[in-house]
Amino acid sequence: MTTLQWWQSIELRSGEARLCSRVNRWGARRTITRFFTCISRLGDGGFWYALMIAIALFGGGTRGLVAALHMGLTGLIAAGMYRGLKRWTRRPRPFRAHTDIVALALPLDEFSFPSGHTLHAVTFTIIALAYFPLLAPLLIPFTLLVAASRVVLGLHYPSDVLAAMLIGFALAGSSLWMGALVR
Repeated sequence: MTTLQWWQSIELRSGEARLCSRVNRWGARRTITRFFTCISRLGDGGFWYALMIAIALFGGGTRGLVAALHMGLTGLIAAGMYRGLKRWTRRPRPFRAHTDIVALALPLDEFSFPSGHTLHAVTFTIIALAYFPLLAPLLIPFTLLVAASRVVLGLHYPSDVLAAMLIGFALAGSSLWMGALVR
């Protein structure tokens, strides 16, 4: 059994491909596609880089610099993790494996599992909120929209997004725990 066949058997048994197809069809409306494409592009990094710069400049001196540096270093680790997992699992993107799912935006790389956008969004949000909890009304909805955008746009399965959330929680939590040990 090939990797593609293995992934497809899991998707069919779980109904995940059907759910992905339904969400993708709903997202194919012009205004919905534009909205989620914009959210996804911001999640490419622009939003997070701007947030790190703003936190470093306006976050109260050393605290802001430490928070931005913490986010940046953890982001580098997250990038290495998701790239390694994608090469190892080699899960095809939904639009490549199922003819009824359409890519409504261009992917940044070839494979689907896990969602790098979601992993970074969750990791950055948790770390930023540990330093600046008042950012929650901005960051939590944005992170949820980034995660949803990946499925709506036909670029990820729900399990890619869920796994990325769990990895992001674990990574952010362990980096905050290690940071507390250093202090």
